[in-house]
Amino acid sequence: MSVNELSHYRYRGARAMVILHERYMRECLATWKRAKAANVTLPTTDDPDYQSLEHLLFHVLRAARGYMTWMCEKLELPDPQIPSPPPLERVQTEADQYLELLLAKWREPLAGVSAERFEDREYPSRWKTLYSIDAMLEHAVMHPIRHMFQLNELMAAR
Repeated sequence: MSVNELSHYRYRGARAMVILHERYMRECLATWKRAKAANVTLPTTDDPDYQSLEHLLFHVLRAARGYMTWMCEKLELPDPQIPSPPPLERVQTEADQYLELLLAKWREPLAGVSAERFEDREYPSRWKTLYSIDAMLEHAVMHPIRHMFQLNELMAAR
C-alpha cells in the first residue's frame, strides 16, 4: 500500500495502524510459509491455537477478523462483513485469497471516525481486558509481529 492510499481517513493515527496492520499481516503469512516449508513444529502446549502451524495461521487470521468486528461493534459502525477464515483443512491453501479479502475489508470501516472516538473510552475486549479503540488497533498490529517473532525464533533454532 502506498503512502497516498487511505488519505481520506479523518484520523491519521488510525490510517497508520491500518496500513501497518496490512504490512505485518502480509509479512506474517510469508513467515508462516517459510516455517511450513522448513517443517517447523510448535512447542507442546495446551493452547488449542498452537496445536499445529495450521492452527496458528487460523488463529492469526481469525484474530484479525475479530479485532475489526469488535471495533466496529464498539463504535456502533456497520458490521464490516468479514467472513470467517477458511477451516483448518483448507487454511493453508486458501490463506492468500482470504488475506486479500480480509485486508480489503479492513481498509474502510474506520475512515470516517473522528480522532476523539479512538480514545474517548475503554471497552472490555472479548478476553475481558479493557481497550480503547486506539489501543485495540495497536494490539492488532502487534499480534502478527509477535507470531512472526515466534516463528523466526523457531526457524533459527533448527
